[in-house]
Parts: sequence; structure tokens; C-alpha cells
Amino acid sequence: MLRDVEANTSPSVRLAHLGLELPAVSPPRGSYVPTVRSGNLIFVAGQVPMVDGEVVETGRVGAEVTPQRAKELSRRCALAALAAVDAAVGLDKVTRVVKVLGFVSSADDFTQQASVIDGASDLFVAIFGEAGRHARSAVGVAILPLNAPVEVEIIVEVAD
Repeated sequence: MLRDVEANTSPSVRLAHLGLELPAVSPPRGSYVPTVRSGNLIFVAGQVPMVDGEVVETGRVGAEVTPQRAKELSRRCALAALAAVDAAVGLDKVTRVVKVLGFVSSADDFTQQASVIDGASDLFVAIFGEAGRHARSAVGVAILPLNAPVEVEIIVEVAD
């Protein structure tokens, strides 16, 4: 997998090596912007799993959505967050993934939120190596916007 790629390759080269492409940035569905830059930090608004402006799958994890599928969807959310960063400053300017906040729309007895958000976390490490290791919170909630099963927001540090 990524071990075959040189450690000094850019995030965009690593993304391509993984066979992944960044999606189009989904336009906001409210009174907010996709990203805000403050100094060398980019704050990315929460991303739900969307394709062509529509949520890919709906429901609660542990009920209508399996944990494995939710993990895949959290990876899709991570790609969407990186697309927002790319549109703002360029993916290759990212020097570190600082923080990940993942929300999981959870059935009442579902307690594996952390493993669901591992889909996003694992992707960041695959793309950024050690710089992709981050602080994180994984939170179970009753419902998310558009009845999405997962939502991921990130904070990244970028080079000047």
C-alpha cells in the first residue's frame, strides 16, 4: 500500500497512489462557508457523505446503517473535507492534520463511534503519514443534518 510510496512524496501523490480522487466541494446548505483560515490553521465545516449534492446514505449506525458501512462513509467525509482544504489553499500545503471531530448518528445501544471515525483517521494517516496523526473526538448523536449517518470536521495546519 503506502509503504511503496516514498515518504517525501506530496499528499496529492499519495492520494493518487491510493486510487482516490477528491470530490467536488459541496456547496453549503446554510449560513456558513466550507472553510475558514486563521493564521496557519484551516477550519473545515462538518462534511456529510454526499455525491452530487445528495447524501449517499441515511439512517442511524447500528440500526439502518452497519458499522462497517459507516466507517466507509466517514472516509468519504474525510475526502470531502480534504476537497474543501484543496479548494481553499491546495492539498499539498497541509503540514499537519491537527484535529478531527466525528459525529455518528447512533442507535440507542450503539457504542462503537470511535471505530466508525477510524475510517477518516486512517485515511489521513495514509495520505499524510505521521503528519496525519491527530487529536480526535468521536461523538454519538441522535440525528445529524439530512439524516446522514456520519459527519466529520477537521482542522489542519498549512504552510505559508
